Amino acid sequence: MSAPSFRLVCVDCGAPYPGFELRYRCGCGGTLDVVHDLPTLRDRVGFELFDRRLASKARHDRSGVWRFRELILPVAEGEIVTKPEGNTNLYRSEALAAWVGIDDVAWKHEGENPTGSFKDRGMTVGITVAKKLGMNRVACASTGNTSASMASYAAAAGMTAYVFIPEGKVAFGKLSQALAYGATTIQIEGDFDAAMRLVQEACAARGVYLLNSINPFRIEGQKAIAFELLQDLQWAVPDWIVVPGGNLGNSAALGKGFAELFELGLIPRLPKLAVIQAQGANPFATAFRSGRPVVPLPAAETRATAIRSTRASSNRSRACSKREPIGWMEARSAEPGTCAALGDGASRRITVPASEPMVEDETIVTRARAAPTCRARCAIPRRLSVSPDPDPTTSRSTAWMDGVVGSPTT
Repeated sequence: MSAPSFRLVCVDCGAPYPGFELRYRCGCGGTLDVVHDLPTLRDRVGFELFDRRLASKARHDRSGVWRFRELILPVAEGEIVTKPEGNTNLYRSEALAAWVGIDDVAWKHEGENPTGSFKDRGMTVGITVAKKLGMNRVACASTGNTSASMASYAAAAGMTAYVFIPEGKVAFGKLSQALAYGATTIQIEGDFDAAMRLVQEACAARGVYLLNSINPFRIEGQKAIAFELLQDLQWAVPDWIVVPGGNLGNSAALGKGFAELFELGLIPRLPKLAVIQAQGANPFATAFRSGRPVVPLPAAETRATAIRSTRASSNRSRACSKREPIGWMEARSAEPGTCAALGDGASRRITVPASEPMVEDETIVTRARAAPTCRARCAIPRRLSVSPDPDPTTSRSTAWMDGVVGSPTT
């Protein structure tokens, strides 16, 4: 039987596109969603198949993403680029459960992925698609985890990687990984938004494959967290899933993963999803409570740097909402010293020591100590003094790209 088809569909207007068309957004500007032909999969996938692969020694079966490959992406096994990733542990602690005040709570530690974050789950799919499309250069704008993950998987695939970083706002432990894997790192005079604008310009003008979260295939890898979590629980659906929320990639991915399993008839119900944002970086929480569209914040301030986002994607928020009836818990988070959560009509105050901030690399939010500062001696990244054109309708010279990502590829 041939592999099932899939297509890209705009979350906003519903416009369809071929699955492997080189495209990151809809013509209307909306976010693209990978839509699988689920009816053709009903007789092909099931928990027995996934459990059998869990016991396999085959490389692709040992990946916590590609073990569920029918629900991830229809590609030949020889085209898959894997480390392998996933297979992160689910931790339980009676002491922590008592401290939180919940009878049964577990922590899925996504920091156990190859480069230290859940980004590896999405990147294995993104790099696999780049390989499928015949691309040999990839790029992203990043302050940490994404750059480390992309550089690692690009090196595994024999691709050239470019990382655009905002000046002075970089997690150097992660940057050291990107440099160690051979990525060319360009320091931008400006903030993350400036780096993002420039990397999109460079990718469009020079034929480089973009691997930031606007790439629709990264969500496909991240939704494997939902599949693996259920497998850890022997396929029993939990009552609640709690995730930190920045640009809502994981929130949308988890919602999508559970919704697909429900549509396939593999689970009897959907869990509720609680998205936690820091009080100083809460555009989605604000929009959700008010019932209005997401409005970007003028600035975001929180010690939880991985979720310090001024503009949780409105398209991602709509993608999340379209996964209903997953359900939501209203959640508010201040700085780590005073974290409060509300749900089911009850309120409970949880105090987390300020020295132990919430981090994004765990699916279930808990206390986590910061890792020691990386002392590796790294090459100094190039500093590029280019700012995005404030008027995107104007045409600007692309000469600055020549010394950065070279000429266009054919």
